[in-house]
Amino acid sequence: RPRPVLRQPAVDILQGSARPPSAASAMASPALISDTDQWKALQAHVGAIHKTHLRDLMTDADRCKAMTAEFEGVYLDYSRQQATTETIDKLFKLAEAAKLKEKIDKMFKGEKINTTENRSVLHVALRAPRDAVINSDGVNVVPEVWAVKDKIKQFSETFRSGSWVGATGKPLTNVVSVGIGGSFLGPLFVHTALQTDPEAAEAAKGRQLRFLANVDPVDVARSIKDLDPATTLVVVVSKTFTTAETMLNARTIKEWIVSSLGPQAVSKHMIAVSTNLKLVKEFGIDPNNAFAFWDWVGGRYSVCSAVGVLPLSLQYGFPIVQKFLEGASSIDNHVHTSSFEKNIPVLLGLLSVWNVSFLGYPARAILPYCQALEKLAPHIQQLSMESNGKGVSIDGVRLPFEAGEIDFGEPGTNGQHSFYQLIHQGRVIPCDFIGVIKSQQPVYLKGGNC
Repeated sequence: RPRPVLRQPAVDILQGSARPPSAASAMASPALISDTDQWKALQAHVGAIHKTHLRDLMTDADRCKAMTAEFEGVYLDYSRQQATTETIDKLFKLAEAAKLKEKIDKMFKGEKINTTENRSVLHVALRAPRDAVINSDGVNVVPEVWAVKDKIKQFSETFRSGSWVGATGKPLTNVVSVGIGGSFLGPLFVHTALQTDPEAAEAAKGRQLRFLANVDPVDVARSIKDLDPATTLVVVVSKTFTTAETMLNARTIKEWIVSSLGPQAVSKHMIAVSTNLKLVKEFGIDPNNAFAFWDWVGGRYSVCSAVGVLPLSLQYGFPIVQKFLEGASSIDNHVHTSSFEKNIPVLLGLLSVWNVSFLGYPARAILPYCQALEKLAPHIQQLSMESNGKGVSIDGVRLPFEAGEIDFGEPGTNGQHSFYQLIHQGRVIPCDFIGVIKSQQPVYLKGGNC
């Protein structure tokens, strides 16, 4: 089943990001979602589902037709889930009990649903239209988002045109993006997906974009292998400019540049994505070449901020990246306005709750039958497991049920010759099969095509 990439996981909104339990919260013992009648109704329903078989469920044409949803070319068929239409109705009632719709609305309004850090959660503002109004602390943040995007657009055009030259006067054609976690996984996923898109590939001709995250020197060696410092630009991505792993790698790459081109080259060959302009300047990077993002951007959702938009625009041009942002914005609108019955991310989130917390299946396999999506599973691992990997509620109360999935995956057909045997004959693992109707790189064979 297709899975939108950028979303606030429904299970995360149901349970919330948790903080360690405090004495005060333990004494208060607020009610959990598992204390509700709707949760108990789903628990009682499990026995009936265990008596069914998927072969029998699939003979019900009305059920199969009802268990589909579609939005702008993304088609979801969840009829092969171990569930009935009654199960789905009960999950909708659970979402109502959790006030999921109200929580989604609060997120889009900029209310501080990240209560542990007293922050808004506004990654949706990063890809909102220029005329949108999304407030945080009473201020519309969309104009400042677009100010950064306009700065990225201008800089990337200067860079790609050859007007920006390095210390030796040569144009720069190679980019190394230094970050970790969300500053790495999201941009790498999008880069991998765009590499074989014909329009993006044409725009990237003669250029290289590489990512450096691991502090293992092997990763550094791979990132700069066969690159000339004189034609390389380094993007250091760290909100605080203090992230230990990122700054270690940044100092290593800085030494690589300085040893070849001299200390004065840093300002021409290194730029930053950060909010700490003081440390950016002390590092040797011109603060004018620093691109901002905000504390209401969670790291795992930051690919739509300068964290991803800057290096991707340097490689492919801003217009290509803007198409990606518009696609993410369309899914945001779908999440916010669609009824739960046809809301693809909400349906997927509720099914995850059903599989993990009720049926007891701890893992999920993400299986895109598209090599361009080979980095989707690692990206989703962070989006989902970093969000939902909590053992306590948002109020610090220990959960009496399992929450969060163990995500893993590989592109088909590679996975079929790797771990499908365990799925077929070992244990039950729900699988997300992702198919693509038209390949980025179609191959035509006599007697057929693919």
